[in-house]
Amino acid sequence: MKLLFWASLGVILYSYLFYAMLLLAISSLWQVLRDLKFGLTRMNRRRQRVSETPLVSFVFSAHNEEAIVADKLCNCRELEYPWERLEILVGCDGCLDRTAEIVRAALLPNLRLFEYHQRSGKPAILNRLVSEARGEIVVFSDANTMFAPGALRALVRHFAGSSIGCVCGELRLSARQGVPQTESAYWRYETFLKFLESRLNMMVGANGGIFAIRRELFVPLPDGAIIDDFLISMRIRAGGHRVIYDPEATADEGTSSIAQEFRRRVRIGAGNLDALKYTWRLLSPTAGLVSLAYWSHKICRWLVPFAVLGEFVAAMALARERLYAAIAVANAVLFLMAWTGYRLERRGVHSRVLSVPYYFVSLNLALLLGFVSYFFGRQTGVWNPTSRDLAVAAGEAEKCSPDAGPPSQLAGPPPRD
Repeated sequence: MKLLFWASLGVILYSYLFYAMLLLAISSLWQVLRDLKFGLTRMNRRRQRVSETPLVSFVFSAHNEEAIVADKLCNCRELEYPWERLEILVGCDGCLDRTAEIVRAALLPNLRLFEYHQRSGKPAILNRLVSEARGEIVVFSDANTMFAPGALRALVRHFAGSSIGCVCGELRLSARQGVPQTESAYWRYETFLKFLESRLNMMVGANGGIFAIRRELFVPLPDGAIIDDFLISMRIRAGGHRVIYDPEATADEGTSSIAQEFRRRVRIGAGNLDALKYTWRLLSPTAGLVSLAYWSHKICRWLVPFAVLGEFVAAMALARERLYAAIAVANAVLFLMAWTGYRLERRGVHSRVLSVPYYFVSLNLALLLGFVSYFFGRQTGVWNPTSRDLAVAAGEAEKCSPDAGPPSQLAGPPPRD
């Protein structure tokens, strides 16, 4: 029981604390060596920028997104990128609402709508859209993710370097219409890890709402794939190309209800486990520092739900000793705080103190249920996206018509190879 306790506690502490400290140490050493190299050689440290604007295909899949798709298209119009070098591909995945109608009514130049009447899931739709894309660079997004005006340029500029295969932007989560934001502290922590991992060329995964790849590096997602962003980026990394993070390429995404967000996390947990069978080779030390990130940031993190259970059960069994009794009580208090935080969030009351234990427990519970769901075959590539809090206003689609005051480049012709 003592072995179980300390092994479980070690997994938890390493995953959430010691790994970040290790990254800081390695990153600091890397920066010192880089500064020394510059001082001795006076080599140019500035990253090369793209001297021209490559043709970009902006793609996203939509299923019953009538409440948000017009806003998404308006957001696309605001991107600071030459319109003649940009195309937008929208894939309607078995939509039963007005999504396709709104997209057609938008009348945006260089907008291509693909209607698929049979539901097949986001990974399958992305396979079809990328096969239709003309751009050298493919930018992936979600219907509810709104790019900052300069985000597209920020992503594309990195592809001047031939070693860059994938660029991930920063996804900022925001609460809408009274829905509490419980992920902010954890999300900032994850963003910090991505920043350090990118600096050391060991980043794993990408944010599905905002990332770009070279089209030539895209490997079609396998049938039955549950998640796309992690699998696409990790396959590019396995091919020997760099996956980097740019915090200047930002996008905003609103949260939904607590129950819907929990189901989303369950699905992500199942999808991560599914992706392991396609990316396990990156766990080998021969893959470089990325293997350290994969083991530490992913595998150990996936073990935390089991470690929490193991640590609590062992502490209860060893409660005759004062140390373990105190830790068992601390665990019980943590679970009680998480439950209280959950009840408050359900009522629209956000507590900074209780949100951390609530999010920690709910995240790991969702991960545990995701694993159970995956092993029982309950997760597929088809799912219903979380509902949005935006109402569909009459005439919403007309906001994206050419008469709505578009940027000057909107009049440009569709891009051609």
